[in-house]
Amino acid sequence: MSGHVLYPGSFDPVTLGHIDILERALRLFARVTVVVAGRGKAGLLPLAERVDLLRAATAHLDRVEVHPFTGLLVDEVRARGADAVVRGIRTAGDYEHEWSLAGVNALLADGVEYVYFLARPEMAAVSSTLVRDVIRHGGPLERLVPAAVADALRGRRFP
Repeated sequence: MSGHVLYPGSFDPVTLGHIDILERALRLFARVTVVVAGRGKAGLLPLAERVDLLRAATAHLDRVEVHPFTGLLVDEVRARGADAVVRGIRTAGDYEHEWSLAGVNALLADGVEYVYFLARPEMAAVSSTLVRDVIRHGGPLERLVPAAVADALRGRRFP
C-alpha cells in the first residue's frame, strides 16, 4: 500500500456504490481524500450537506478525509499532493465519459494517473441520479445509500 489518491465526485447523495469504490481504493492506497465537487450536475443537496453526509458515511474508515472543492480537478490533485485519481465505472457510458475527462486532464497536467474500479454487479445499477428519484418519491433507501445518509434524508421532501 502506498500513495495518496483523490476520489472526486458530486456525491449527491453518496451511495453504497461510492462507499464500495472508496473501500476498495483503501486496499491499494495509504490515504484517500474524497473531494466533493461544488459545481457540476444539478442536484438535490447543497455542497455543505453532501460533505457532512459523506463524512458521516465514512466515519468508520481510517485514512479517509473529505473536503469540498471547486475548480479544476488537476489543480486539486496538485494542491493536495495526490499521486492519482480514483473513479468508478458502472456502464459503457461511464467509460466513455471518464476516457474523455482523462484525456482533457492529461492535456492540462501531465503526470496525473487515473485508477478505475469497475462497479460490482450488485452495485452497477445504483447511481446518484436514480437515488435522487427514489428520494423524491419517498422510496426505501436502505439498499442504496449508507445508513447515516438514509437516516438524514428519510421523511424529507424534495422538489
